[in-house]
Amino acid sequence: MVPATGAGIIGVGESLPFRKVSTECPRPEAHIRKKCGFQNMGKNKGKATVEQQGLPQVRMNAGGIDIGASEIWVDVGDKDDEPVRRFETFTVDLTRMAEWLKGCGIETVAMESTGVYWIPTFQILERAGIEVFLVNAKQAKNVSGRKTDMLDCQWLRLLHSYGLLPASFRPAADIAVLRSYLRHRQMLIEYAAGHIQHMQKALTQMNVQIHHVIADITGSTGIRIIRAIVAGERDRKRLAAMRDVRTKATQETIAKALEGDYRPEHIFALKQSLELFDTYQKQIQACDEEIAGHLRRMDSKANPDQLPTARREKKKRRNQSTFNVREQAFRISGVDLTEIDGISESAALALIGEIGVDMSRWKTEKHFASWLALCPNNKISGGKTLKRSTRKTANRARDILRLCAQTLMNSRSALGAFSRRMCFRLGKPKGIVATAHKLALLIYRMLTLGTRYVDIGQDRYEQEYKQRALKHLARKAKDFGFQLVPSVQTSVP
Repeated sequence: MVPATGAGIIGVGESLPFRKVSTECPRPEAHIRKKCGFQNMGKNKGKATVEQQGLPQVRMNAGGIDIGASEIWVDVGDKDDEPVRRFETFTVDLTRMAEWLKGCGIETVAMESTGVYWIPTFQILERAGIEVFLVNAKQAKNVSGRKTDMLDCQWLRLLHSYGLLPASFRPAADIAVLRSYLRHRQMLIEYAAGHIQHMQKALTQMNVQIHHVIADITGSTGIRIIRAIVAGERDRKRLAAMRDVRTKATQETIAKALEGDYRPEHIFALKQSLELFDTYQKQIQACDEEIAGHLRRMDSKANPDQLPTARREKKKRRNQSTFNVREQAFRISGVDLTEIDGISESAALALIGEIGVDMSRWKTEKHFASWLALCPNNKISGGKTLKRSTRKTANRARDILRLCAQTLMNSRSALGAFSRRMCFRLGKPKGIVATAHKLALLIYRMLTLGTRYVDIGQDRYEQEYKQRALKHLARKAKDFGFQLVPSVQTSVP
């Protein structure tokens, strides 16, 4: 969530200092008024008049929407004689809901939902010109006691009209499309990985130990052997002769591992798993073509001819995209994120798909790190810090940065030295989070300023760290009335 500005959500049961507001509803819900500290001043049946003072409304034409799988409840306050209505989730009903909101003069709505039920409603309302705030359910908790969908939409409209609900982050339209493609591609990779496990299971049941002598059974050696087994080849020497020259295991070792009990039921399972794996590989390739086509249609921020030369030639991986990912990521972002150690080409494109290229959505780099949940979440009560761990979140950009941070453990770059120092000081889990926080700050600065990242190297980083440590020790010694003097090593006769 993007950090909210202004006051936080007032607790349930507190008397909200609102100005006088009148709402008419054929079925007034006295429960929500009572729990929110409202005083019912009206006498007419079907009319609820509430009086509060102090806090002004910041959104006069606001609505609230509670979204479910089969029905949607909408509240527009005093903008209609029937302010709370129920709609079904069919497209014609969503369109009718948008027309009703426009007819009531609603300019902005807040809606709470989980899963993907909110996406069609969000898109239809956005197309109708209504500003939509997608609200985190944790930040819009309903009043305690009896809970209904009608109360939820009224509570959302009430909080939204007073500016107490922050909107979830949603990138620009073209970035959102790219994000959908990339997430779908990642899902296909995960499904294909499941069928690799099925092939390993079938081989284990036949006691064919090839996956113990070959690092990857879907590599050039393993996939040739598996295809030959499915085709009917059983001579282990002929199968071992399909070994690639780069394979570490010898031909004799592979032949020994291929001695097994080839039963027809396990061969059938192996065959179907292989066919499904091939199917997903074709789907991933088709997805790459769609991603490449969409990237070519996106606006350019830099000329691909200005792309800096890669520092090192990286070997091709199995799930690597078929198009030039680095060039396209540089063209749409204006910077080469792969210059940062630990960030690969696929990770750079995935990060752009998750956070976009417009960093103005976050005021500072600290807000950006807070949105990623890569900074301590201090919980203080009574002057004591109760908890400082990071927040639990399902942010995909955070997961990508943590994976990138793990690859720096053996790097001889400045970030590698920083990662090892943090892991030694804080422990490996917290050290990886600290390194991911460092990567997030670098990405924010590059996308904001359009500058390049220059690695100073491990040796220079350690030298500068040593100088900072010495300055700190000298300052501490001076505070205690001492002077830090370097020791002189004397030779012993």
